[in-house]
Amino acid sequence: MRKRIGVTAFFVVMIITLVLSSTQCSLIDSLKYGELSYFLKGSREQKEELADLLIQLRDSENQRFEARFILLNEIIKQLYQREAVEQLNLLLSTYVEKNPQDPFNAYYLLVIAENYRDSKAFPFAVHYYERILKNYSDLLVRDSSVHYLCLKSLINLVEDPEVRIQYYKELIARFSGEIDMGEAYYFLGKTYEEVGEWELAIQAYKQFLLYPETSIPGKPEAHKDITSMITFYDRRDKDWTMADLDRLVNNIKAAIWREDPRRLRQYMAKVNFFALSWEEEETEANIDFLADIGIFLKGNVYYSRELDEGSNSREAYLRTWGWSYRIKTWYLYFRRVNFPADPEIHGQWEWAGIYFGEKPFAGSSDG
Repeated sequence: MRKRIGVTAFFVVMIITLVLSSTQCSLIDSLKYGELSYFLKGSREQKEELADLLIQLRDSENQRFEARFILLNEIIKQLYQREAVEQLNLLLSTYVEKNPQDPFNAYYLLVIAENYRDSKAFPFAVHYYERILKNYSDLLVRDSSVHYLCLKSLINLVEDPEVRIQYYKELIARFSGEIDMGEAYYFLGKTYEEVGEWELAIQAYKQFLLYPETSIPGKPEAHKDITSMITFYDRRDKDWTMADLDRLVNNIKAAIWREDPRRLRQYMAKVNFFALSWEEEETEANIDFLADIGIFLKGNVYYSRELDEGSNSREAYLRTWGWSYRIKTWYLYFRRVNFPADPEIHGQWEWAGIYFGEKPFAGSSDG
């Protein structure tokens, strides 16, 4: 789940930081004049050890950046051990400002970004992640790409879907070997949905289906659901849906009364119509069963006058009985179409399937 960023909170934190920064001597001045107390935490021995490292950093202006990297990493380690995160952020941000040519600056800023993320100061974290991507070349540190780590965090932290789309696309384009591509395409599709770009969403979902091994957390039926969405989207005629549920039900009742299988099939959903028992998992009905439904109409088939009491504003059931089938009672199932890609049919009703047998824990009244 993405973290939501409060814009007001962001500016409040920025103002507080500016005030704090103005009251602190710069790192260079602190080191130059021996005012190290702000950075020194822990026991006396630990303070002396850290002071020695900071003095070495002060005197390292003529050393190679690689040597400073080793030194700064030890300082980072020491400050983490002392839970001195604010001091660490000030130290690294000041160092980057004073040493703009250091090739390891992207890493130092990443440390700051992750500190803010871990402390839930998400606006600050986003600021530093984006600053790295926009202004610094990528860098491998301990076999990890700094840009990759930034993008992985940004897709979870950035609220604006337009911006998030760009980060997903960059992640897919640059780091296909580092990520679960199926998951990336799935969430890219979801983000396109947020901005109403349905054609692009469907394209992303079609890519997602190329990765059947991908598992989406909390969405065990993701592949099935996306397959249904794409099939529905690609179907040109969707004339089986109706705005009025009563009209749809009455038309089906009339087809049953007239024993008219052609008209009955006309009202069936043309995508993902199912026919199963209550205990079975929903799957698309066998095409032969749908073609032969007229056989089961022979005889006296009856239907309830009213919809089942379990019906509601999203789904409805009509009890029927007397079918020439091994199971005589069928519940016709209706539901609203959930397809915002097409506002004309979104929210309309469709006859989506058949449940065989009496409803579990329900009576068998003929209505």
